[in-house]
Amino acid sequence: MTPSRAQRAARGTRARRARTRRRSAITALAIAVIGVLVPGTAYLAARRTRLGAVVTGITFAVYGAAAYVALRKRDVVVAWGLDANRLLWIIGGLITVGVVSVIVLVTSYKMLRPITLVPTSRLFGSLVIGVVCFALAVSTASGTQKLLAQRELVRVFAGDGAKSQTRPTIAANKDVWQQLPRLNLLLLGADDGEGRDGARTDSVMVASIDTKTGNTSLISLTRNFMRMPFPADSPLHQKFPTGFWDPKLGDIEQPEFYLDAMYRNIPKKYPGILGPSDNEGADVLKVSVGAALGLNIHYYVQINLAGFAQVVDALGGITVNINYPVPVGGNDDKNIPPSRYLQPGPNQPLNGTDALWFARGRYNVPTADLARQARQRCTFKAIVERATPQNVLANYESIAKAGEQLIRTDVPQNLLKHLVTLGQRVKTGKLANIDLNKQKNFPNGRNPNYAGMRAIVAQAVNSAGSAGSAGSAGSAGSAGSRKTTTVPPSTAAQPSSKPPGKPSTKPSAKPSAESSTGSSAKDGGDLTSACAYNPGPPK
Repeated sequence: MTPSRAQRAARGTRARRARTRRRSAITALAIAVIGVLVPGTAYLAARRTRLGAVVTGITFAVYGAAAYVALRKRDVVVAWGLDANRLLWIIGGLITVGVVSVIVLVTSYKMLRPITLVPTSRLFGSLVIGVVCFALAVSTASGTQKLLAQRELVRVFAGDGAKSQTRPTIAANKDVWQQLPRLNLLLLGADDGEGRDGARTDSVMVASIDTKTGNTSLISLTRNFMRMPFPADSPLHQKFPTGFWDPKLGDIEQPEFYLDAMYRNIPKKYPGILGPSDNEGADVLKVSVGAALGLNIHYYVQINLAGFAQVVDALGGITVNINYPVPVGGNDDKNIPPSRYLQPGPNQPLNGTDALWFARGRYNVPTADLARQARQRCTFKAIVERATPQNVLANYESIAKAGEQLIRTDVPQNLLKHLVTLGQRVKTGKLANIDLNKQKNFPNGRNPNYAGMRAIVAQAVNSAGSAGSAGSAGSAGSAGSRKTTTVPPSTAAQPSSKPPGKPSTKPSAKPSAESSTGSSAKDGGDLTSACAYNPGPPK
């Protein structure tokens, strides 16, 4: 019986496949493993033409699309990486790719290996394939973990259902940074340590960023400021018309009315006074700090100081100049000495714990609060310098996990892709310090000269190239308006100029020429100079 054409074709195909399987076991193994890089090519080598053509075509289509997106649509990639829902699809895609790669590897090797193998060759081939499959599984699992960590970090940022009465309203159809030519971020270091009923914000700093250049000015506020003002249109102004203090107690220290007590005490006494909020304490501080400095505070970022060390450790530590011994631990009030000191020296590497105490240590340090503020600004500078793209990528999973546990913020998720671009500008821009000059403008925390502070900030920010006044630069006109706005410095709530029964001790609201520049010649507004190695005690 004469074989049909189909039968002859099938026999020819089997013959060709049999010839391909006469190659050595090592050659078959190499082709199968290399074929993982371009799935489908190993099928072609095994003469499985149709299957190989389909899989190879899909592979090149996927590679081409990925290359196009990576090279021409980077903004889209960034947006996907900052969208919690899309990240789930990316995770699913990564797992699918990992599973398909394993299937392709195993089936390719089975098609390519010689029909007859001695037991040692068979064992060796199975071992190699198993190791490669394990490596693919580990790589997939590692990528999945990083993406899950990224997703959890993204969810730290405010979603569509977030509640806040102090965030600006950003129009979606307009450029974000045209609406916010100057972005003002409130940076809070919260401490809910032993013996404290709730959190206190021992570190309060404002980062005012020129969104065009990335130039950043840092402003530190002292934790024991009393009479913190509120805008005239705020319901808090009705409760504290002369600032956050109790006039009935007189001109004495009132720790429960310090700046660092506002976060805890005002929401506790007047819950919901600013409207629905996910973090009432932070909203209170945004409104009050804005009034004190004459700035519209757009967003806050709050870090738990007790876990700050984890962030620094995740970055691999920081490097700072230490000009005098900095205490580790200790309590001035209880007369408990520190356990040790961070010793002076240039370019000192600090792990997370030591970095925390470099930023916080104050036991018997001259001008303790001012010295600590200066070191906090240098810590901020060191972290910015340490957070290079290479370092962040190398330690990303640890950084993301640390941030997820330690950070609270009202920065919306839809602003993240824009902040990535701004962050690149900040890294290449200038970091400067606006020195409020305590000795000349607010010699005691009981009755600070907030009008003097506003004048200093206004001149320093405007001289740095911001558009308009310090107050308007933060609001960016109607496009960046907020539900609660800071009124101009001239009409913002002022501290009482004369405590009951006491003569006024408040200095003139007009700062000196030296202080109005934002820093004295000695201290310097440039953080590079301010954080340089100049041995000696703080002054």
